Formats: sequence, C-alpha cells, structure tokens
Amino acid sequence: MNYGNTYILVGLSNQLKRRVEWINNKKLTIIIVLFFLTMLLAFTPRSEAQQNTVDEWPMFHHDSAHTGYSTSMGPLTNQTLWKFKTGNSVEYSSPSVVNGIAYVGSQDRTFYALDAATGSKIWTFVAGNSIKSIAAVVNDVVYVGSLDNNVYALNAKTGTQIWNYTTENQVYSSPIVVDGVVYIGSNDHHVYALNAEDGNKIWSFQTGNFVWSSPAVVNGVVYVTSWDYVYAIDASTGNKIWSFKPSDSMYSSPAVVGGVVYFGSNDHNLYALDADNGVKIWNFTTNGYVTSSPAVADGVVYFGSDDNNVYALNAETGQKLWSFKTGDAIDSYAAVTSGVVYIGSKDDYVYALDAKTGEKIWSYKTSADVESFTTVANGVVYIGSNDYYIYAIGAITAQQPASPSATSSPSPTVPEFPSLIIPLLLSIIVAIAGLLVYYKRKDNLVTT
Repeated sequence: MNYGNTYILVGLSNQLKRRVEWINNKKLTIIIVLFFLTMLLAFTPRSEAQQNTVDEWPMFHHDSAHTGYSTSMGPLTNQTLWKFKTGNSVEYSSPSVVNGIAYVGSQDRTFYALDAATGSKIWTFVAGNSIKSIAAVVNDVVYVGSLDNNVYALNAKTGTQIWNYTTENQVYSSPIVVDGVVYIGSNDHHVYALNAEDGNKIWSFQTGNFVWSSPAVVNGVVYVTSWDYVYAIDASTGNKIWSFKPSDSMYSSPAVVGGVVYFGSNDHNLYALDADNGVKIWNFTTNGYVTSSPAVADGVVYFGSDDNNVYALNAETGQKLWSFKTGDAIDSYAAVTSGVVYIGSKDDYVYALDAKTGEKIWSYKTSADVESFTTVANGVVYIGSNDYYIYAIGAITAQQPASPSATSSPSPTVPEFPSLIIPLLLSIIVAIAGLLVYYKRKDNLVTT
C-alpha cells in the first residue's frame, strides 16, 4: 500500500475543504454586508420628492380648468393651525399656496405673503385700493388684480413689483396663467390676455358688462362669465367662439371638466353647457342667487346658493345627490379633496362635509361672514373672513421648503436620521476590516 499517495490525497482533500469553507465564508460575508447595507439604505432619509408630495393650490379654484379639486389630504378635524389678522375684511380673496407660502390680499389694500405652516409674515405689497382678486403663482411670479384698476406681477420671494398693467376700471377678476399668458377680466367690460413676462397686451375682448369672474382656460379656449353673457374665446386670437345668455347676471366663475362648462347665475340656476358650442345640457334651479363657483370632482358638481344650501349634483344629468343647509347665504366656493367638501358660509362658519353623503364632518366658527373661498394644500384649509383674519385649519402633513424670511419653521414630520445608524455604520466598517484581515491570513495559509 502506497501511504505517500494516501497522505497526499488526504492533504489535498483537507486543502480543498478549507478552500470550499473559505469560499462559503466569503459568500456569507458578502450576504451579511449586503444585508446591513440594505438596512442602512432603508433608514437613510429620502429626498422630499420621494416623501409625501404636496398638491399645491397656485391659482383660483386650484387649476386653469377651475375644478376646485386637489389630491392633497384635507383636515378631518377643525384644529386651528394659525390665524393672521389683516387691516380689513378678507372678502373674496383667498390664499394661493405654493412652495410653503400662502399668498392673499385684503381690503386693507395690502397683499400678504405668509409662511403656510406658521402664519408668519414674509413680505407685503401695498396697492392703491382693495384686493379682492385671488393670485396666480407661476414660475416664482405672483399675478393679482386690484380695485385700483391694475393687474400686478410681483416677485414671489420678495414682493418686488415686476410690472403692472392698468385697465379702465376695477379688477375683481382673478388671473389665470397658461403658456406664458395672463388671462383676466375687468369692470371696464373687457377680458385681457397679457404677456406674463412683461405685461404687454396681446389682445382684449369686449363684453357687454362687468367681468368679475376668473377665466378658465382649457384646450386653447378661454371660458368666462360677464354680467351679460357666458363667453368662449379663442385663447390665441381673442375671437369669440360662442356665447350664452342666462336670464340674469353672473358673478360665478366657470369650471370646465369633461367637455362641459359649469357655472352659476343670479337667475337661481346652475348651468351645464357643451364646451364646444355653448348649447345647454341641463340646469338646476335653487331658491337663491348662485354666485358660488362650482367645483367638479369624480362626476359630481359641488356649489353653494344664496338659499343657504350646499348642493351636490350628478355632473352628467344635473340630478341632486344631496344638499346641506347652513345658517345663511353661500358666496364661497367649494374645495374638494379626499372625499371631503370644504366651503364657507355667511353664517360665519367654515364647513367640512362628506362628499358622498353631505353629512357634516366638522364646522369652524369665525367672527364674521365667510365669503372668501376655501383653499386646501398639504393637510390644511386656508380661508379668509370678514373679521379681518386669514385662517389655517388643520395640520401640515408633509415637510415643505423653508420660507425665505419666516421667523419660524414647522417641526419636521418625516423621521430624522436614526441615532443608531451611525454606530451601526461604524460597526459594519470595523467588521468588514476585521474580516478582510482574517481572510487575508487564511488565504496565505491556504496557499502555503
């Protein structure tokens, strides 16, 4: 028997076992390292874009179609986040909320930029008369009208005036900005299209009476109500496409959804017209003026009436789904989000209603009429009142950018970098270094 060959084979077998064990240990090490790295990445703070995104409210009734619908969460309780006192009523103006700043005007002739989380004043701009217009905030520029006959463009961060365009009468209308053009009405009986960059007039369209409403712009068409007609105007040329005349004047602004134009009239009706030709599809009659601008979401139209009721109608047929009675007339428009309808009333209250049933979820009492319009952004309802205050109701649901000059900032709702991660990371580094030294020595033993 050849013992020499046997010893050689045994030695090779042991060496092979050590090599296989070394490879398996190395695989195990890699798996352990990958596991700890995965855990590390799981606990690493994500960028804001990866966190809860915020559907901002940059203009009248949220968007250029005036849907009044936001994907942001709204408050389910009526807790006060903050309130800010202006120098006069906050009547028809309501906050536009962009990049953590709430922009709103008052009858004290002042336009305010407030920290949306704290209510701290960032800057103010003083116009020559009351501001009842709702601002449009686009590309770091604030566009707003005033009863001093002007349309203003202001720097959104500083409030510095960029330009102004002077009409021939007061501007109640709220601007809409689409594709570099500002669309707005005036009491001089005109609708204007202005260059958003420099304020130069592109075209103007003459109506037969005051234009209080805010234009909606959808698919290259401007839809706007005047005190005489509803108009559809070519957005590029200013030429009339069609017009429709109810039996009374209109303050309500149109919403355009699914090829249908919805608006209210002082003849007590809410109308639905074909957006292509202005032909009436249906109308719903209330017992009072309908100055409230309709919101449209999930096939339902929500609006208020001077008969004290909030209504929900089937958007296709006009059939009433429910109504909710408040204590006074409703000029405020509804904001809809997450199955809740938010709206103000002249009975001094702000209401949150179940969008499907109309049942009251909560109410919030101010000290005067609420004719201002509801805005919902980042878990908060923003609204003004004739008691001079701007109210923020709810709680911030996502971290937002720090305001330029805010005196305080909201506490972060996103978890901070866990305190255990740094020691864990150091432990991993030490463990990997130790393993590398260990396997280097074993590798030397194996090769010898």
